[in-house]
Amino acid sequence: MGSLFDELTWRGLVHQHTDPSVPELLDKGGLTVYIGFDPTAPSLHIGHLLQLCNLRRLHDGGHRPIPVVGGATGMIGDPGGRSDERNLLDSDELAENVAGIRRQVEELVPGVLVEDNGSWLKHLSAIDFLRDVGKHFTVNHMVAKESVKARFEGRDEGISYTEFSYMLLQAYDYLHLFDTHGCTLQMGASDQWGNITAGIDLIRKVRGASVYGLTTPLVLKADGTKFGKSASGTVWLDAARTSPYELFQFLVRSEDTVVGQYLRYFTWLPQEEIAELERVTVEHPERREAQRALAVEVTTLVHGKAEAERALLASQALFSEDIAMLDERTLLGVFADAPSTDRSRGELDGEGLGLVEVLVGSGLASSNGDARRAFPGVYVNNVKVADPERRLTSADLLHGAYIVVRKGKRSFHLLRFG
Repeated sequence: MGSLFDELTWRGLVHQHTDPSVPELLDKGGLTVYIGFDPTAPSLHIGHLLQLCNLRRLHDGGHRPIPVVGGATGMIGDPGGRSDERNLLDSDELAENVAGIRRQVEELVPGVLVEDNGSWLKHLSAIDFLRDVGKHFTVNHMVAKESVKARFEGRDEGISYTEFSYMLLQAYDYLHLFDTHGCTLQMGASDQWGNITAGIDLIRKVRGASVYGLTTPLVLKADGTKFGKSASGTVWLDAARTSPYELFQFLVRSEDTVVGQYLRYFTWLPQEEIAELERVTVEHPERREAQRALAVEVTTLVHGKAEAERALLASQALFSEDIAMLDERTLLGVFADAPSTDRSRGELDGEGLGLVEVLVGSGLASSNGDARRAFPGVYVNNVKVADPERRLTSADLLHGAYIVVRKGKRSFHLLRFG
């Protein structure tokens, strides 16, 4: 097996680390490493994917990764990366979020021990916390941390003592994991540097031991905004919140300038294959081969091979006559964001519905004349129609309830018949 640190480096996964010995320690194997996840929702989202991949890479590299869900720190909120206070979650909502994230992590990274910091922090009294943890930190030092400093400089919002204390709670997490599991490396995104080094300092002062930290870059889109949002909102890893097809489509839409980096971050494809995909992207961007590879690999990782193949088929069927081959669930997923109209099944009886009328009624054409001029660029279930006199009947129904009408390359309308 090659050098794990070298692989993390060529994949662009090393932002900074706290000690020159970190590369050698990673290459030796046998480290216990912790990565934290805030339970702000009952599902992780695509922005968490980098750290989930890191858990797998560590496990594959002979280390013992421990994902920690913040059942206690989630009640407070990390001030890093925010200009305002978080809304506090109630205990029932938080418990639901912790359980949901635990299930996801166990499914995505089989064999790891998932910890909840509520199991130790909730039993720590305020007096013990201030005496055993707080006395080892000066306010001057804490204010200098970037995650806190930015909030101190904000005149309108500032920072509450609640969020100010988050750093100390996370530092205590590292100490607890060092004591109970021999954890000697914490990993996280670059905005966690201050929290990670706080834990390192606490362990050095309290236990006289050397432990380490390594941060990864923040994942950004081409416009510099955080990766993980689509036009319709957050892209979740829970199939009930974001379907595998929607995840696939989000990834297929990745910009050419960042798709190579995403392939390095989120897949296990070798360096040479990624380089070839990047070359094709430069020379033939219209092929979108890199984006398709990214979508297949990540959807397989998150939802399994069968769902990835289903999403790929749906993506290909969108502009082919294979649309009739899609099962009902996939068909509805493909057209979830398309305009739709509910109509009576009885309208398809007898001579059926005039296609020109449907084009006007659905907004695909502004008038009967506009609709007629659209032919032969009109499609029913992705089959080209040349005759403006074409009528829709029950024979056109997909799954006994749907007809897809298209004008031109990208103007779709889903008709639902009940």
